[in-house]
Amino acid sequence: MKKLILILTLAIGANAAAQTPANVASWEKQAKGVTITRDDWGIAHVYGKTDADAVFGLIYEQAEDDFNRVETNFINSMGRLAEAEGEKEVYRDLRMKLFINPDSMRVKYAASPAWLQKLMVAWADGLNFYLYKHPEVKPRVIKKFEPWMALTFSEGSIGGDIEKVNLNQLAAMYGGGTPSSESSPLDDEDFYKEPSGSNGIAIAPSNTLNHHALLLINPHTSFFFRSEVQVTSDEGLNAYGAVTWGQFFIYQGFNERTGWMHTTSGVNDQTDYAETVTKNGDGYVYKYGAGERPLTAVTISVPYKTATGMSKKDFTVYYSSHGPIVRKADGKWVAVKMMQEQVKALTQSYTRTKQRDYKSFAQTMELHTNSSNNTIFADADGDIAYFHGNFIPKRDPRFDWSKPVDGSDPATEWQGLLSVKESPLLLNPASGFIYNSNNWPWSAAGPSSQKKEDFPAWVETGREESPRGYHALKVLPGKKDFTLNSLVSTAYDSYLPSFERMIPPLLKAYDDAPASNPLKAKLAEQIAVLRAWDYRWAVPSVATSLAVFWGEDVSRRVSADARRAGMSSDAYIEHGASGDVLLQSLASAADKLAADFGKWKTPWGDINRFQRVNGDIVQQFDDAKPSIPVGFASARWGSLASFGARAYPGTKKWYGTSGNSFVAVVEFGDSVRARAVSAGGESGDPKSKHFNDGAQNYATGNLREVYFYKSQLKGHTERAYHPGE
Repeated sequence: MKKLILILTLAIGANAAAQTPANVASWEKQAKGVTITRDDWGIAHVYGKTDADAVFGLIYEQAEDDFNRVETNFINSMGRLAEAEGEKEVYRDLRMKLFINPDSMRVKYAASPAWLQKLMVAWADGLNFYLYKHPEVKPRVIKKFEPWMALTFSEGSIGGDIEKVNLNQLAAMYGGGTPSSESSPLDDEDFYKEPSGSNGIAIAPSNTLNHHALLLINPHTSFFFRSEVQVTSDEGLNAYGAVTWGQFFIYQGFNERTGWMHTTSGVNDQTDYAETVTKNGDGYVYKYGAGERPLTAVTISVPYKTATGMSKKDFTVYYSSHGPIVRKADGKWVAVKMMQEQVKALTQSYTRTKQRDYKSFAQTMELHTNSSNNTIFADADGDIAYFHGNFIPKRDPRFDWSKPVDGSDPATEWQGLLSVKESPLLLNPASGFIYNSNNWPWSAAGPSSQKKEDFPAWVETGREESPRGYHALKVLPGKKDFTLNSLVSTAYDSYLPSFERMIPPLLKAYDDAPASNPLKAKLAEQIAVLRAWDYRWAVPSVATSLAVFWGEDVSRRVSADARRAGMSSDAYIEHGASGDVLLQSLASAADKLAADFGKWKTPWGDINRFQRVNGDIVQQFDDAKPSIPVGFASARWGSLASFGARAYPGTKKWYGTSGNSFVAVVEFGDSVRARAVSAGGESGDPKSKHFNDGAQNYATGNLREVYFYKSQLKGHTERAYHPGE
């Protein structure tokens, strides 16, 4: 033991010497004022005297649970992924560096309010203190965290605005080639065409048994992208919920009096400008009004890892007054303009967690930097609200803003932003409920919803109601006496509305087929199973397996025709697909089930599985290793509880990687009550008992009690300690 202590002491000493941190004593002192209490699920309840203390403890405990994910998020946000992953990520890094420049972030940090600087300093100190105390942890790229870095990832969405810039087009613009992949686990929310987004539901007191407002918080992201935590200070901070790894604010959650849930908006919050560019000497100019303006040329270096060390690529990139040039199209150079207010964004992200009522929360929304998120809100006063995309530029309605506009025409410039009241907004609708599932807002309160024609076209880009939207409109209108338990039941309602649209045409095609058609006999049993099905998923359901395999097959078959017809696949199958296609697809689906699982009569739970066997960001799945059945299905079919699963190389079973990642139901009153569950477990370390201890609860929708008050932690405390102990 003495030898082990000596080795650890020498290692810490060596690390200290390497870092030569002049403020180690300050870190140690701050740590003594912070307490981290781990409950019996491993969830951290962080307490600090000041907000800065709380931030210090919050980021320290995140690093304890999964430093790899903390660092990776900031490697990505600063455009340094290629330094860890190699040349294949060069264009992803270039995309980030077009918008996120370290020098400009340092300037913005220096100009930010003193209170926010304190939080950013505490954030960097907490991470550096963790590395100081854990010399065995080897960062892949970031050896030392600096306060300004917090500004590079100031809003907690899985795929921020910058990720909308197409990597292949960017590579063609600046490299003449294409990257190896457009997809990455860091920003791939709709991996393999799984519908992106989340669910939020707010129920008014008039529709609840206890006459208290209720809130469903249900982000759909790639699994393990956020951790569950509570953070508290003596300066009015007391928030619980999901925090994106590496950030110091609760992104989706609640405090004693208010709760907030973000869903991805369909708002068009960016503009592509087609610039008319000509060569001028050693540079370029672009047309603007009656004259010309010079394009600004900037050299961006992107280092990347190789087998023999580090190398780099230098790019000369160009900016117009509208933003960076990101692609070429129809003989023009296209610049993209988007929200670039990192200090305001971080301010809004943090301060909303401390608001106590609707009025103060709405004031934070006037910062307009929650960008392309919708927000569902509820509070202890009984208010429920819906805020549409928080950054909506005002534009001249003469132009089609769904396409690149003429950058030479001054009339295409933004004309300010829509205020919160000018945007789609619902407050205490007569229907008594509000929901959003990344669908359009025109059904958010059922019959009390706002009208599409009352707003500019760019406020919402959705063309039709989504499957989850249909589902919500089936389970919410007219329902009274909601409780926490019945809200959970609603969140896990097993109805799959897409199949209620798609299967009747299939049944009709079968009934209309002549007896001589060989598929008539081949599909008799399958048709009987689907005819008797109630369109609800279940672990033992054979019909769910058959319907999903058929749905995937037939959607691929009709996708091109559906696009040409301007329809969704569901709508095309319902109204346009031929009976022969529908029947041939069912035969193919049944054959695949039999080939993969030995029989087409395979229960859904034998196929649809949750597996977590290592802490890698990109998991490798294995049919021979333990996994558990999951009943809920893809959001593609309208499942509110979403599980985006598919087969992987070497597997027959389908494994989920996205969808329900954190689920919480909250009741506001004189005190707050909540239940919650997260995918897998709190820790990213496979050796921890909290690595996968929540998997069964997750797979069955069995939400556990949230320990929000200190009195609730009595008997449920695993450990209480100061950072660094």
